[in-house]
Amino acid sequence: MLTAVPIDVTMGCFNVIWQGDANAMALASLAHAGTPALTLNLAGPELVSVRRVCERMAKQMNRLVRFTGTEAADALLSNGQRSHRLFGYPQVGIDQLTDWVADWVARGGESLAKPTHFDARDGKY
Repeated sequence: MLTAVPIDVTMGCFNVIWQGDANAMALASLAHAGTPALTLNLAGPELVSVRRVCERMAKQMNRLVRFTGTEAADALLSNGQRSHRLFGYPQVGIDQLTDWVADWVARGGESLAKPTHFDARDGKY
């Protein structure tokens, strides 16, 4: 029998970028260094549903998911459009990221067990 994993969905959506894409953009941004500083957000372009990602990962890992809380109508997101115009669209999308993470967790991959503050709604850690 499958045990349901409880997920709090009070943060209804997020945006995310693969670390490899963020690293490539960070390095490419050095060519734009100057005074005044160019401000860039390195973020994924999609508005991603927490519920959708959890359901997809649960299916991939042959698990059940049980949602608690109510999805908020807002979220603290980053706008990466300026970075995308300069450096192009990230190469790795949310579906590939989800697949990789689900596979890693299912195989018992190592975790740093550090708090993510993913549920923080005030921008503070």
